Amino acid sequence: MFRNQYDTDVTTWSPAGRLFQVEYAMEAVKQGSAAIGLRSKTHVVLGCVNKANSELSSHQKKIFKVDDHIGVAIAGLTADGRVLSRYMRNECINYNFTYESPLPVGRLVVQLADKAQVCTQRSWKRPYGVGLLVAGLDESGAHLYYNCPSGNYFEYQAFAIGSRSQAAKTYLERRFENFADSSRDDLVKDALMAIRETLQGETLKSSICTVAVVGVGEPFHILDQETVQQMINAFEIVGEQEAPAAEPDAAAGQEAAAEQGGSTDEGVAPMDI
Repeated sequence: MFRNQYDTDVTTWSPAGRLFQVEYAMEAVKQGSAAIGLRSKTHVVLGCVNKANSELSSHQKKIFKVDDHIGVAIAGLTADGRVLSRYMRNECINYNFTYESPLPVGRLVVQLADKAQVCTQRSWKRPYGVGLLVAGLDESGAHLYYNCPSGNYFEYQAFAIGSRSQAAKTYLERRFENFADSSRDDLVKDALMAIRETLQGETLKSSICTVAVVGVGEPFHILDQETVQQMINAFEIVGEQEAPAAEPDAAAGQEAAAEQGGSTDEGVAPMDI
């Protein structure tokens, strides 16, 4: 894990032009529980996996409300996420007090990225070990940003971070073209489906996931467990009804492939998780 003398200080460059301490912070984001965000023209949905340290403990909160029009989902070191969400909350309050209008989402994201960048350029500081998905709505529409511990930030139509997030990204990449015109409920459904992809066979229940929504005429809020469970039950029933209908077609396809001497596994790529 150690890279000899080049990873002892965040301000020390390696001969290859890398800052290993920053890369270690980005690795901490990958080790955190998964967080997912996706947006349409009018709504943004955040979702996360609730992971407890043991069966005797409760999970830590992973989604925070910043203002009525902004919320964040985090992956990585939860303590750092709480500090940064409190900073964002203060910035929104100060801006609203000064200008009597909500803080634009893009401006807040830039301020957050600048704060993270300072920690990569001071020897007495360490990078924040947390990635943030920032969901917000302002005059220019709905926005979803990802803030990286390196100080970089990117705007996405849909994105996933944390452990086993690649499976969720694969699902979102197949579906993202439909997100722009999706309804609120369809976005929530796709968020739950993406969360299910990260569980690797574990049953999706409202107790192990959290979903939050912000949109036009709808301030940022976290959905209660009963509502989430009803949505999970609804699309699981639909999936069970669609599965038997698809089985005859799949059987016919396998028979045809067998007649041609082809293999049904040929050309199928393994899922990279």
